[in-house]
Amino acid sequence: MSRTFSRRNFLRTCATTVAIAPLLSFGKGSPYRFCAFEKPLQFLSYDAMAALIAESGFDGVEATVRKGGHVLPERVEEDLPKMLDALKKHGLEMTILTSDINNANQPQAHKVLATAKKLGITRYRMLWYQYDLSKPVRPQLEAIRPQVKDLAAMNRELGVTALYQNHSGAKMVGAPLWDIYEIIREHDPKQISIAYDIMHATAEGGLDWPIQFNLIQSHLGAVYVKDFNWENHKTKAAPLGTGQLDHNFFA
Repeated sequence: MSRTFSRRNFLRTCATTVAIAPLLSFGKGSPYRFCAFEKPLQFLSYDAMAALIAESGFDGVEATVRKGGHVLPERVEEDLPKMLDALKKHGLEMTILTSDINNANQPQAHKVLATAKKLGITRYRMLWYQYDLSKPVRPQLEAIRPQVKDLAAMNRELGVTALYQNHSGAKMVGAPLWDIYEIIREHDPKQISIAYDIMHATAEGGLDWPIQFNLIQSHLGAVYVKDFNWENHKTKAAPLGTGQLDHNFFA
């Protein structure tokens, strides 16, 4: 690990320097578990990554197990146990596994999830779906429905839970949240739930985030916390507490 890549630099990279300390303190002794997305640290060894995240005060990590990730899907049986051992050495858990999976028939999907379950990792973030806006939206949603049904069935068989994260963007299924929730709510939240991203929800809905958050409570599986500002009509990451997020969300 580079001596120049300090705890402060890591927190700045994650855009959470302003408010992460009180958030982590709030998590101690509470039912909440705080994990860091380890994507910015993929250039480190598993042990160095785990040491830095533990030093920063987190309970665990969201690990990248996908194409270009810290663990490649084709090597999941060999490398995922190594990453998990490094995390446990530093008192951390693998809270969520980030994947490329949004279809039960994808190559490697069953192997990745079966390996994760065997190691005690039961939640994974899905790959999103996208619209083709040159075509009507409703039939595209209906085409997604059987994919989600098959995925939920595989999750039930394996004993894992998929998390669908809402992303902002004109083509993103789930950007308004109503669309993807109408499909996900048909299934047991133990098989598929929503990872509610307050940054993307704010970028899409502005002041209506309380409606969205209320809507999805039956299938809330995780909360993603990031902040942003608008710059040239695009979102730009900002330190937590300095951007557009409504601070009432944290109450």
